Amino acid sequence: MMPAAHEDENPVRRPGHAPGATDAPVRHPGQAPGATDAPVRYSLQGPVATVTMNRPEYRNAQNSAMTYALDRAFYRAADDDEVKVVVLAGEGRHFSAGHDIGSPGRDAHLPFDRAAGLWWDHSDKAGAEQRYARESEVYLGMCRRWRELPKPVIAAVQGACVAGGLMLAWICDLIVAAEDAFFADPVVRMGIPGVEYFAHPWVMPPRIAKEFLYTGDRMSARRAYELGMVNRVVPQHELAYQTGELALRIAAMPRLGLALTKRAVNQAEDLQGLHPGLDSAFALHHLAHAHNAETATDPLGGMDLDAMRRSSGAATRRPSGGEPANPRAAEA
Repeated sequence: MMPAAHEDENPVRRPGHAPGATDAPVRHPGQAPGATDAPVRYSLQGPVATVTMNRPEYRNAQNSAMTYALDRAFYRAADDDEVKVVVLAGEGRHFSAGHDIGSPGRDAHLPFDRAAGLWWDHSDKAGAEQRYARESEVYLGMCRRWRELPKPVIAAVQGACVAGGLMLAWICDLIVAAEDAFFADPVVRMGIPGVEYFAHPWVMPPRIAKEFLYTGDRMSARRAYELGMVNRVVPQHELAYQTGELALRIAAMPRLGLALTKRAVNQAEDLQGLHPGLDSAFALHHLAHAHNAETATDPLGGMDLDAMRRSSGAATRRPSGGEPANPRAAEA
């Protein structure tokens, strides 16, 4: 059994904050005890650090505040010699329904201290320069940065893992999925060739990747396991426990051995074309945004939340968990 988790709520000011922000949790009257507005929680269970996305009311939609909080949490785990393995989880019924395109906390227009690369601040720019600078940082840049964390990272996925949620799961070394988990990348409906971290042809066979993108249909956890995209499928109520047990088994291995093994496999993927493939797909992604901006109402091709819901039939389809599928957080 894993020891009880200890959650650290000390405020920290580090790169990746909006001006004046801290990691201090914010509580409001009427919230349940322990409830906070912190977009990411960090807890320790012996040699395992658990990083939990904490916007369950928006299906863990990823705004910039969450992205930079994730970055600080991963950096903290990498810097802690006692941490051997990291688990990435999502609070609530869903792992992550993607990038935030419609919640009250959407903050794409705000400046943040950049951490993933040297692109300039996007918030005072316009057009393609604004979008390319921001997405180079918070999407492609962050995912590449996190993929290279020199400790094993395990994704614990339940419910929706859609669009930007795929990117977070795919940068992890292992994926443990609950039986109710489903995976989808619906952004071709926007006229855009998949999410920014375009790992599709590496995490699944190319023809399956094409079907996955062409249709935008959901892939079940069992199907993802059959294709090798997921390591294990477990009952939903056992997800945290079985992920923790796997993390502890891995944590018994030598730290340097794990780091070098991870590096060796990542290098093999890069030799198979992952790194330049991501660059070329990212360029096509932004060509699609620019085309939409010239020919449609906006760079997303007019696909707001309601339009995405109508085009996907999500208002009537339900995942195995029984909740209506509302793509309120899926963004290209």
